[in-house]
Amino acid sequence: MKSTKPLYPYIVWMVLFTIIPLGLVVYYSFTDRDGNFTFNNFLNITKLTEVYADSLRMAFFATLICLLVAYPFAYIMTKTKVNTQRMMNMLIMLPMWMNFLLRIYSWITLLENNGIINNILVALGFERQTLINTDGAVITVMIYNYLPFMIIPIYNVLSKIENSLIEAGQDLGCNTFEIFRRIIFPLSIPGVITGITMVFVPAASTFVISQRLGRGMMIGDAIEQYYVGNSPDLGTGSMLSLVLMVVIIISMAVVNHLDKDEAGSMLI
Repeated sequence: MKSTKPLYPYIVWMVLFTIIPLGLVVYYSFTDRDGNFTFNNFLNITKLTEVYADSLRMAFFATLICLLVAYPFAYIMTKTKVNTQRMMNMLIMLPMWMNFLLRIYSWITLLENNGIINNILVALGFERQTLINTDGAVITVMIYNYLPFMIIPIYNVLSKIENSLIEAGQDLGCNTFEIFRRIIFPLSIPGVITGITMVFVPAASTFVISQRLGRGMMIGDAIEQYYVGNSPDLGTGSMLSLVLMVVIIISMAVVNHLDKDEAGSMLI
């Protein structure tokens, strides 16, 4: 019989930093300031449906663009020499070594009205453009910050695909497109799902990016205001967090289900 002692640290970690915090979120979601059970917190957040929609919309576009950029980039990486792959991996992760806020402020320097990009446009004879305080600025900075989380899992999966499978497809008369459609892409779906999850979840709940570069409030901003604003409301803030978590779980479940069906159809 195998010993379960090695599992104890992980169980303690999950209880302290996952189960208990989630339990507190659920508790505060359905209680008022006096600790009484209530549904008023849910009624309070119905005013923020537009904020939810904007957050999910921008997170969707950021995730989609990350996927469209990351997949061919990761595929090209797998075709280069091993030393080149290591160098490219380091360059991908290099921005992550810098503080998150510093990266955001660097984009402010680039996008502000008197920023580097607008100064270049003026020097070339163009008019200054409104680049900051727009949805496009928020999505751009999301892509910049979260793109590595899409590239790395896709690259890891693609790099483990055996060349013998591709050679077998070629021997059976498959062209390059058919090999990609029937072999490479279905086998890379686990990496795609991981990448989508790692990008969509933080993008949907972000708040610093939208505060510094956006023109509107995202759901992360609303949660922060209810928790640490001038008049904290833990109940409403917890309900916002709970609903966002449920929406994200449902979205990921739908994506996972659809990709399983698509992978099965491609292998037929």
